[in-house]
Amino acid sequence: MSMTSKPFVLGTLCAALSFSGTAQAQSDPEVEALIEEIDRLKERVEQLEEESVRSVSVRDLGDMSDDSGEQVSASEPAVHVGGALRFNLVHRDFVDSSDGKRGESGLDVFRLNVDGEIDNILISAEYRYYSYMHTLHHGWIGYEFEDESQLQFGVHRVPFGLLPYPAHNAWFGVPYYVGLGDDYDMGVKYQSSDGPWSWHLAFYKNEELNDASNPNRYSFDLIRADDQQNEEVNQFNGRAAYTFGLGTACETELGGSVQAGEVYNATTDRRGDQWAAAAHMDSRCGRWNLQLKGMSYQYDPVNPAGVDNSVVTVGAFAGTYDIASEADILVANLAYNVPSPWESVDSITCYNDYSRLYKGQAGVLDSQINTTGCAIGSGPLFTYVDYILANNMAYFDNGSLAGGGEDEWHGRFNVNIGFYW
Repeated sequence: MSMTSKPFVLGTLCAALSFSGTAQAQSDPEVEALIEEIDRLKERVEQLEEESVRSVSVRDLGDMSDDSGEQVSASEPAVHVGGALRFNLVHRDFVDSSDGKRGESGLDVFRLNVDGEIDNILISAEYRYYSYMHTLHHGWIGYEFEDESQLQFGVHRVPFGLLPYPAHNAWFGVPYYVGLGDDYDMGVKYQSSDGPWSWHLAFYKNEELNDASNPNRYSFDLIRADDQQNEEVNQFNGRAAYTFGLGTACETELGGSVQAGEVYNATTDRRGDQWAAAAHMDSRCGRWNLQLKGMSYQYDPVNPAGVDNSVVTVGAFAGTYDIASEADILVANLAYNVPSPWESVDSITCYNDYSRLYKGQAGVLDSQINTTGCAIGSGPLFTYVDYILANNMAYFDNGSLAGGGEDEWHGRFNVNIGFYW
């Protein structure tokens, strides 16, 4: 019965009580019968009131209104759709046309993001469009346990070394260009933290697209091209880190990472091996951030006779190139968060990021890259202003991350402007 039926019931009860007052002149049996009827009516009214309260409570939980008067479900999922639009202004001193035109400009990327949580089920995905390709950046579903640890399944970041990025600048450094920094693969990952400790364990069945012949991707992986027919399969990753001074103004994370997997060769139909290991430090004291990392990697594929085992082919951004199959890497990054002198500017972080690839072959020229710049945040706008110097580095004239190349320093002035929502 609804709340609107109560006046009728209460009115009936009052009439019965009024009638009982005039019934005193009648016989006692009739009065006793009326009193019993009144008691039954009172019990029924109390029962109806309890049912009505329960009905309203259930309705309010399932059909609430927000401040605008629109109906909002109590279990409405918290899913956010965002994205970014970024452009580059570039001057490359090793490209005649760029030097002659005093620079170039163009679209960097347009991307869409979906992130959210429904109960304890998590979702995160990002798709990117470049002028020369479009691709999935990442996409995974997960579950968050009561202790806030997570299990993720799909295409997600490989837990290795400095997280989330082994650099402060928009161009990144050597680890990214050999596939060991901000790398995304297809698999399952468990991550957890307990006070100052954090752990990651993961297994990746293959690279993110399940098509090792397609270089239209965001992160660098082994690519099947020409006589190099290798691809990544069955990879395990583990990462552990401890943060000293957790919760203070000076936190320092020390950690180690290991990676081991197989390399499948489509020509020989056999599996070789690959491994990598890293130790890192990420110190954030006051306005300073110091990142250090040392790492080694090795690929040992089973190539057919005549194929060079000293290199493997990697690819991303619609292109491929060779890297040394065995090398060491050093990363040294320093950043400072500058107090903003302007109310409209939220943050200014200036940095110098340096990384170097020490190749395993004797007499082969190393590869180096150094980036000096600042990242500026203002509301939805985020801008990188970088000057990049590189020696024997991919994407810088004839630089090579494998053998050969050139012992020349080349510069790239890069302004990356992005609007985020």
